[in-house]
Amino acid sequence: MELEASNRYGDDGSSKRAGTWVTASAHIITAVIGSGVLSLSWAIAQLGWIAGPIALVIFSIITWFTSTLLADCCRDPVSGKRCSCYMDAVKSNLGGINNKFCGLAQYMNLVGITIGYSITSAISMAAIKRSDCFHKDGQNVGCHVKNNNFMIIFGIIEIILSQIPNFHELSWLSAVAAVMSFGYSTIGLGLGLSIAKAVGGEHARTSLTGTTVGVDVTSWQKTWNCFEAIGDIAFAYAFSTVLVEIQDTLKPNPPENESMKKATSVGVSVTTIFYVSCGALGYAALGNNTPGNFLTGFGFYEPCFNRWPNSSFIKESPPIKLPLFGVYSFSAFRVVWRTGYVILTIVLAMLLPFFNGILGFLGAASFWPLTVYFPIQMHISREQIQAFSWKWIWLNFLVLLCLIISVLAAAGSIATIVKDLSTYEPFNSVS
Repeated sequence: MELEASNRYGDDGSSKRAGTWVTASAHIITAVIGSGVLSLSWAIAQLGWIAGPIALVIFSIITWFTSTLLADCCRDPVSGKRCSCYMDAVKSNLGGINNKFCGLAQYMNLVGITIGYSITSAISMAAIKRSDCFHKDGQNVGCHVKNNNFMIIFGIIEIILSQIPNFHELSWLSAVAAVMSFGYSTIGLGLGLSIAKAVGGEHARTSLTGTTVGVDVTSWQKTWNCFEAIGDIAFAYAFSTVLVEIQDTLKPNPPENESMKKATSVGVSVTTIFYVSCGALGYAALGNNTPGNFLTGFGFYEPCFNRWPNSSFIKESPPIKLPLFGVYSFSAFRVVWRTGYVILTIVLAMLLPFFNGILGFLGAASFWPLTVYFPIQMHISREQIQAFSWKWIWLNFLVLLCLIISVLAAAGSIATIVKDLSTYEPFNSVS
């Protein structure tokens, strides 16, 4: 019996892990390649042929470096027990107010990402409808479509899907996510190759420094757009929030931190190649007029607290028999909480439907604390690096440098949002 139990459970009493660096690499690629890839062509258009690809490579190196540091911090330094989430790792290595700061950053990032994907989904659905309109009525027709209707449709679908119990245990979900991520990224690559002749091609105006002051933008717009472009690139590399969870799926032999480092190297390398390809091809095809979303922008057609431990509203999940679907575990709390969350994020997305500005701000707000600050500070604490030593100085210099970059990126994104708000009517965005 003991042998059977040891085969089923890991060293911390949870289900035994069977993940390898290959599965971890797949998870990383799936987590990283998201809606951020859609704005990379625009980002390169703002920065130019030199600074654009260099910025992508620099952010990939920083992400890879801090992720390898984080991989070494996923076990408690005293007990050696695995940390199952990012907040557990911060609590074990730093403790105190850092844990609360990490939780605040993660949850704000989660809400922001939900809003960002709601905007992306609505714009994408509107683009499909516009494409049908162009095919039917010709390209000289405006075919403008209100985005709010599609946000509501997306919200209703989210509400229905969010009622699925134990959503995180759906093993096929990662496979679907991977197919979707590679799907629209590959579509983007194909568009970059084909639009060249159909839309701009050899006549698309590009330059080493990106958009031209006095022709495409004013000097201030150039400055703010460059900062926002940096935020968009930072958003595209955001996967540190799930790194600890991915590492928690790896089997202990070989050591999971070594497997995770290998997976990180593979995942970040593949992603960077994909990003540079998508961004460069999109810019080459559309030039300095590259839209914010290169798929739709042109007209071509867990820790919990027992606050209420005995509440039946929270705890009870009575089984309900559904014809053809079997037994469904109904939870009133799940219905109310998840429905309320979806409605809140959809309303906020309808109020602030600015794709590039929102993505840039999210990247700026989450990159520094979650990708840079916490991994480096945990590494310093865990390795007991002496204050003001050479290694301590350059690690903290990297933290300070990334903070300045994040602040500038956030400022650029906010400036863009403020400019868009000056001509925007609430709940009346169109594509």
